[in-house]
Amino acid sequence: MAQEALKSNGSTPAADQDIIISVNGLAVYYGEKLAVRDISLDFKRHHITALIGPSGCGKSTLLRCLNRMNDLIPGARVEGSVTYNGENIYAPGTDPVDVRRRVGMVFQKPNPFPKSIYDNVAFGPRINGYRGNMDELVERCLRQAALWDEVKDQLRESGLALSGGQQQRLCIARALATEPDLILMDEPASALDPIATLKIEELMYELKEQYTIIIVTHNMQQAARVSDFTAFLSVDREHIDDRIGILVEYGVTEQIFTKPTRQETEDYVSGRFG
Repeated sequence: MAQEALKSNGSTPAADQDIIISVNGLAVYYGEKLAVRDISLDFKRHHITALIGPSGCGKSTLLRCLNRMNDLIPGARVEGSVTYNGENIYAPGTDPVDVRRRVGMVFQKPNPFPKSIYDNVAFGPRINGYRGNMDELVERCLRQAALWDEVKDQLRESGLALSGGQQQRLCIARALATEPDLILMDEPASALDPIATLKIEELMYELKEQYTIIIVTHNMQQAARVSDFTAFLSVDREHIDDRIGILVEYGVTEQIFTKPTRQETEDYVSGRFG
């Protein structure tokens, strides 16, 4: 899909056209409350994109739009389009369950099911009617999540018995098991200690060879370390009391952190506000 060289809100899309998901004119309402407006940006395949910005600016709202998780919130309404692999996921007749299978998600707090490690990974494939070798699939996903060597002798034990960092990697393995090509991560390391956080960051870097990753983070150092592109969202200062989230700037991460084009971006990444 051809994209404009420069979005109207100042965001710069990826240089080539290898776009996995494209957001155009996105607005999200919770009841009558406008949460974010006029969001337009493209996400490049096999790269990591970080969504940064102050609390309440709509980062998680935007992320949840990419796999229709906002559908699960009563009163939520989405306007605009989200095009995934050339198809508008909000088009009439689109199955949101199928969207969520193809666009995996990892949440802020590790949330393994109260099941065995094996059954956590196998859960999604089972409900989707997977007919291949389940043992091989579980092992492959746990290896991809850099967890296999730590749990291979305790697959029948509860996933809840793992450490916080291991639980988060188990949730990543669970997301991989439905064979998505896009993984959304909503502050996946915010509840973890520095060592576990480093493992998650190393894992993201390895996974981008096979997957596209979009991550929400409040950690500027983390965004600078792991992401290829960064989108800075903030609250519309012309309607500050309404707390409407907008996209201020989008570009290559190094540019966003060293030579941003907007003063508001520079103020945020340098710690002057946030």
